[in-house]
This record gives sequence, C-alpha cells and structure tokens, in this order.
Amino acid sequence: MSPPFSARIQLLLLWALGVLIGLVGRAALALGGPKFASRTTQPVTEPLLLLSGVRLAKLIRQRKVKCIDVVQAYIKRIKDVNPMINGIVKYRFEAAKKEAHAVDQRLAEKQEDEATLEKKWPFLGVPLTVKESFQLQGMPNSSGLMSRRDAISKTDAAVVALLKEAGAIPLGITNCSELCMWYESSNKIYGRSNNPYDLRHIVGGSSGGEGCTVAAACSVIGVGSDIGGSIRMPAFFNGIFGHKPSPGVVSNEGQFPVAGEAQEQFQCTGPMCRYAEDLTPMLRVMAGSGIKKLKLDANVHLKDIKFYWMEHDGGSFLMSKVDQDLILAQKKEPVKFVDLLGEHGKPINPLWELIKWCLGLSVYTIPSIGLALLEEKLKYNNEKYKKFKAVEESLRKELVEMLSDDGVFLYPSHPTVAPKHHVPLTRPFNFAYTGIFNVLGLPVTQCPLGLNAEGLPLGIQVVAGPFNDHLTLAVAQYFEKTFGGWVCPGKF
Repeated sequence: MSPPFSARIQLLLLWALGVLIGLVGRAALALGGPKFASRTTQPVTEPLLLLSGVRLAKLIRQRKVKCIDVVQAYIKRIKDVNPMINGIVKYRFEAAKKEAHAVDQRLAEKQEDEATLEKKWPFLGVPLTVKESFQLQGMPNSSGLMSRRDAISKTDAAVVALLKEAGAIPLGITNCSELCMWYESSNKIYGRSNNPYDLRHIVGGSSGGEGCTVAAACSVIGVGSDIGGSIRMPAFFNGIFGHKPSPGVVSNEGQFPVAGEAQEQFQCTGPMCRYAEDLTPMLRVMAGSGIKKLKLDANVHLKDIKFYWMEHDGGSFLMSKVDQDLILAQKKEPVKFVDLLGEHGKPINPLWELIKWCLGLSVYTIPSIGLALLEEKLKYNNEKYKKFKAVEESLRKELVEMLSDDGVFLYPSHPTVAPKHHVPLTRPFNFAYTGIFNVLGLPVTQCPLGLNAEGLPLGIQVVAGPFNDHLTLAVAQYFEKTFGGWVCPGKF
C-alpha cells in the first residue's frame, strides 16, 4: 500500500534536500575558498610561541621573561596568520597589553615569592583565547546567529572567570558553527575558518576557531565546549590536545545557547592546548570546586593500565548496538533547534528557509536549515525513547565494567582526517565517532599522533570510566612523548 500523498511529498522534499546538499558541497569544492600564496600557515620563528602555558607562566613568575613581550609576540603572530585561518573573530589586544603591563608591574614590586605566585596564579600572563559562544566581558556572544550579532557579554562565563583569576590573559574570541551545532565552523556573521595545515580543509566544529587558533600558535591555551565532539573533532583536525571531562565536573554556565536540562548531561566544557602538560593544570582551574570529583593527584603507572582498542565501528560491539537515531534522540524534552534559530524564541519554518536559501535570501547556513528539517521529521514518542534509552544504558554498563578504574579505550576520532570544506554536508553523521561518548557520559582526551603523508594531523581518542580523567590525561602525556605531540604547521 502506497503512503499517503502528503507523506510522499515530505519524503520527496527530504530526498531533494539530500540531493541539494550534495550538489552544494560538490559545487563549493569545485569553486574553492579564498586564494592564498601558500596552502599552510607559515612556521613559527619566535621561540616564545613554542612554550607551553605552564612553562611560560614559570618564566614570567621568575621574571626571566616579561609578560608584555609574550603578549606582543602572540599579537604579532595573530596579525600574520589569522587573516589566513579566520580563527579569532574579535581581538582584545589593547586590554591584553594593559593586563600584561600590570603583571610586569606587580612582579617588579616583588611582593610575593615564586611559590606564592604559582599557587595564586598558575597561568600568570599566559595568553588565552575563548570560543565565541562563551561570555567574555565586552566581547560578542552570538554563537554565529545573525539575530544575536549585536549581543555583547556583560560578564564572564564561569570557566573564563576562573582562568582569568588564575592569571591568564584573553587575546580574543574564536569562531564557531551557527548555534554550535555543526562540525564545520562557518556562519553568516564571521565567515569560515580554515585549517592551518591546509587552508582547503575544515577546522571542525563547533570549537573549530579555537582549534585552528591554538594549532597555528596564535594562542597557548583555549576554552571549548563539547556536546557531540565539539572539542575533540577540532582538536583532531588541527593536531592539538583537547579534553572532554566527566560530566558535572566543569561548569557550563555562561554559554549560548544555554543547554536545557536534558542536554546538560551531554554538554561538557573543557581545555584545548598544544602541549599535554597544560591539560591537567587547566582542568584544575576550570573545574573549580568540581575538581573534588576527580583523582588528579593519583599516581598513574602506564604498566598498570589496561588498554583496549578498536579500529573502526563496522560490526563492532561499541557502535553496532547503537542506532544512529540514538544520538539524535537522547534528549528528554530538549530545547528545539528551530526555536533557538528564531528571533525571540519564535521558531523558524525550515522548509521556507530552505527555499529562501536557494534564492540567497536566508540568514541561516545550510547545515542549520538541514538540521532543523531533520528535527521536524525525526519525532520520537515515549516508547521509542525508552527503547533507545535501554540501548544506551546497556552499552554504558558494558563499557564501564570493561574499563573499571584501571582501563582506557582507544577509539578513532573520526572516519577520516580533516576533510575539505563543505564535505561534511555529504557526511552529516560522521560525528558519531565522538558523539557516542557524550551519550555515554565518559571522559575523553583527544591526542595528536603526528601528520599523514599529505601533512594533515592524525590522532586518537582515549576514553576512561566515569571520573577517571586522570588516566586519559596520563596517556596523553605518554603519547606526546612517543609520537611528538603537536607539529607546527608549515614546518614540513
């Protein structure tokens, strides 16, 4: 029996959307983006840019390096490189220089010894960048949404305030995908970010601006958020470290969009950096009182860790049990995406926006329109929700029992290295490799593993049981020593 006429029309429209997205992606690939003399950013020549946050802070505290010199070095690098990658979308240079001078002045007065300084300001004078979706006082906070293009933060997000209190100096805010819901960082306000290893490739999302900024040595440390891989995909595509903490450890307060009660269990705020030794100190600061939930002071011996791994998800126990719809449906009474897109809570009509987009009249990006259309069609009743929830709980129980308190699981970060721009439109569900661990509520550290033959970053996810973040962070330092960690773009 044929489906009703209206249902057939809906199916035809969805099919047409798929064809359109594919054609758009292929056409965009053929046209390419902005033309630059080089496909990569230029290599770093300033030694100050090649030091971890921990080491920079130590040199500043010891008065061996002036904070203003560090900040000026990063500002110069940003001016040289950011026009190519479009990672930082709003500068904060003058305020940063004033704060750097204040640090140098305080140190010149010699009121505290080095130990006191380290305890009070572990990241004293260290340059920091912040994802635009986080509040940074005086900076835009639109999440790439046109209706919020004039929104300016009046205060700092919780983690931003903690990092500033620890001495870090924000240089600016970084690009993200529209409403942080796509894995290419591009929007109608700030445009598209480009991969420093090959400008024709994506930086990931939604913390993609942060990923390429840190990778291009335009910042030492950064703040990202992760609801489906938004820290780990950019960290992977840009060859840096990123950590998705155990849920509930780091505050998500001060972000837009605000996670609803259901999404809050999946969203995590965490550190992004070039050097593994910055991960744990950053997490200590960002977690605030939540650090008590972790065991970061525990001694970790690699010989005592049990390693599990999987090469891909095809037919595996990890993914074959999880229907793709599970990742879309793991939200009980969530905030609707179409409501977030609309102004003042008024939902948009995704089909109408698609027609407008084809005519060049929509203020939304095609990934956002596509996601809104999917949301309209993928509606779940309580019975389906219970079914998916049971699958999730079964898988989580199996993994947690396997990992216990002494195991880590190595899993691919993505099916491919950083794809070219617009390719994600033809592969919208590849985020499942990272998104599954948001659903399962496990801590994950993304680790770089060098470059492939084309010069694009390789990497791996390291997963542990709940609140065993110390294991993944220890393995990250081991991988850095073994594989070399971050590789400077343009070096080879």
